[in-house]
Amino acid sequence: MSTFVDIHLIQLVPPSCINRDDTGSPKSALFGGVERHRVSSQAWKRAVRNDFNTYLDSAELGERTLQAVKRIAQRIQELSAEFTEEAAEKAAAEILVTAGITMDKKKKDDESAPKTGYLLFLSRSEIDRLAELAIESQGDTKPNKKKVREALQGPAAIDVALFGRMLADAPEANVDASCQVEHALSVHKATREFDYYTAVDDNASEDNAGAGMIGTQEFVSSALYRYATINVDKLASNVGSREAAARAIEAFTRSFTLSMPTGKQNTFANRTRPDFLLVEVRDDQPVSLVNAFEKPVQNNGEAVRLAAVSLAEYAVNGDAQYGTKPVQSFGMATRAADSEKLQSALNSRWDSVEFEEIIKRAGDAARSSAQEN
Repeated sequence: MSTFVDIHLIQLVPPSCINRDDTGSPKSALFGGVERHRVSSQAWKRAVRNDFNTYLDSAELGERTLQAVKRIAQRIQELSAEFTEEAAEKAAAEILVTAGITMDKKKKDDESAPKTGYLLFLSRSEIDRLAELAIESQGDTKPNKKKVREALQGPAAIDVALFGRMLADAPEANVDASCQVEHALSVHKATREFDYYTAVDDNASEDNAGAGMIGTQEFVSSALYRYATINVDKLASNVGSREAAARAIEAFTRSFTLSMPTGKQNTFANRTRPDFLLVEVRDDQPVSLVNAFEKPVQNNGEAVRLAAVSLAEYAVNGDAQYGTKPVQSFGMATRAADSEKLQSALNSRWDSVEFEEIIKRAGDAARSSAQEN
């Protein structure tokens, strides 16, 4: 029986364009027959990974890059002063080729190190091991493909363990994601708007009344439902221990709650924090509560409060109908989300606690499951 940590958020976002499509418009989706504001899971996972740098040691994190040769070469030179930059890059490229990693054959004239044929998601410890093998390969004994690939099969970095990776050239080094992130959707119908803007040329002549630049920018404001789930057992397997999994869950819960994609942030200064946070530990299956918003809530200045109540009532009713219940349920609601109806709906279900306690309890889901096992 697996343990899952489900994280549900209601977050009000002011006029913004935090995640754009190919035309520059805020992303959207049809749900419940109406257009909703959408923020892709990829955008928020990227924001989470960036936020990890604030709370976690870089040694615990990975790098997604085409520049694996350059990164391994840098480590080679740090470990051995005998290598020139050119020799280190050659050794790094050779060790990746030995592992079967495809290299990009289109090398630009201004590039010294070749790039890999696709983005590699490598932990810092894997970069270290590959660098060490590259140094060893300069001797009489050359590491074979099996040995090099074994360097890619140790405990995964926290972000690799959460979000997974696929190496088509080395499938035994694949990591199944232990975390799934849903595309954020507005809980109400969202209408995109246009900002018509002009920019003045500071050095224009005094009799010039025209603008130096004219343009338009689409934006949207919405109350978003955000959801993510973590398979605790899979995460522990990926990172190598329950305690490491607990720390990963704590970091993810904090960063998923507080991070935000940075699209057009300088233009809109749209940083907000969620007003409602519900974390549930389950031993049956992960459960998204997005269907609570198939019927859009009224967006009349109370969208956050109405959405919190809808979410709570849907969660309680769903478990009652299926004869299930969470192992634990806890969270917090700010004044913007709290109401008598919310407390009534969740009264027998959740513990209302402060944010730091939420982080601790989320991590304890991994620690307690270790004791049970």
